[in-house]
Amino acid sequence: MGSNLKEKPVIDLLSKDSELVWHPFTPLIGSEENLVVTGAKGAKLYTADGHEIIDAIASWWVNLHGHANPHIAQAIAKQALNLEHVMFAGFTHEPAIQLAENLLSVLPENQGKVFFSDNGSTAVEVALKMALQYWHNQGEDRNTIVALDGAYHGDTFGAMAVGERGAFTEPFWPYLFEVDFIDLPLSVPEEQVLAKFEDLLNQGRVAAFIFEPIVQGAAGMRKYSAIWLDRMISLARSYKVLCIADEVMTAFGRTGRLFACDYLQEKPDIFCLSKGITGGALPLGATTCTNEVQQAYHHQDIYKTFFHGHSYTANPIACAAANASFELLMSEKCQQDIARITNSFAAFKQRIDSHEKVKSCMHMGAILSIEISSYEDTSYVNEARHKLYPFFLSKGVLLRPLGNIIYIIPPYVISDEELQQVYQAIEDFLESTL
Repeated sequence: MGSNLKEKPVIDLLSKDSELVWHPFTPLIGSEENLVVTGAKGAKLYTADGHEIIDAIASWWVNLHGHANPHIAQAIAKQALNLEHVMFAGFTHEPAIQLAENLLSVLPENQGKVFFSDNGSTAVEVALKMALQYWHNQGEDRNTIVALDGAYHGDTFGAMAVGERGAFTEPFWPYLFEVDFIDLPLSVPEEQVLAKFEDLLNQGRVAAFIFEPIVQGAAGMRKYSAIWLDRMISLARSYKVLCIADEVMTAFGRTGRLFACDYLQEKPDIFCLSKGITGGALPLGATTCTNEVQQAYHHQDIYKTFFHGHSYTANPIACAAANASFELLMSEKCQQDIARITNSFAAFKQRIDSHEKVKSCMHMGAILSIEISSYEDTSYVNEARHKLYPFFLSKGVLLRPLGNIIYIIPPYVISDEELQQVYQAIEDFLESTL
């Protein structure tokens, strides 16, 4: 499967790659040699040196329906031959309208409008600006954002500002706007956190509360109480504070339901979506909001316009891919696959929960994470990664640990046999001397 690269030997490609390309989250010195991927199908990647690798993290959580999915590929090809792109200011097109209709048909009923962008970070940027200008347009001085400890919302400046202040963002701390962070109720009592939140709300300056609902991704797949989050949203709502759900990772079935917020009684005002929205085929972001939020922009005053946009906003090809992915997601087969993976994860969790090297194991829907007890630090820069990542690659499995936390978020098409191969690789590691 995939090209044998006869025209360009692998060693030449790697040399050019090292010379010309700067890869994300990768040290320029001391990192593992990149693998040349020549093709992919289903849950597998195929490398130039003839190896097959199970993509057990869905290529950074984006791939829902498997690589080279024919239904999505056909939708992309058809759209590319009809309309590849048009500016989205003053123009519109059917794929974007259809996608907005699709998204609003499954989001909570309070959502009324969709604003498109390019990725998860921009979806968050749009949400933050939308919330802040909501108050500005009404002449109210509310400019404080409240976020959760351990948050990760992206790598653009607004998204960094509302995220955990750590190694990723330290060079930029002087340039980030101030945010009030509150603890997750994991090591701190829920009532204590709620009390601090209400103290902030009482100051009358809070514009919005942003959160990753129920599962924080980059913080180490940290799961927290839906009941507590409901109470937080209810409290925010009593002070008319806007609530922003960053569902970039958790949406489209990852938690076992279409959205993590489907586990809540309270519904946020704004949703941020990306990653799985196109099934992993193309970049696209979407920010949705209630009719109440958009009403603050219904004004003849031009200065109350939401002046935000991207060159590739609502790209027709990306929207066509997203519509095709949506059709697959809503199919009975896909929902059965999510349930199958959920049940498989539950059984595997039970199998390894008591292992001496397993400090903790978190499972929710099609997400499973395992904290390795032999490594203390859960931070991204933990040396554990230098042992875990290559070990799993040697077993034909792509698992990219978050510090000492191994997680599995696979494409929904992954087979039971492929899941067993992933499990075996993890058990092999637990039994190893590394």
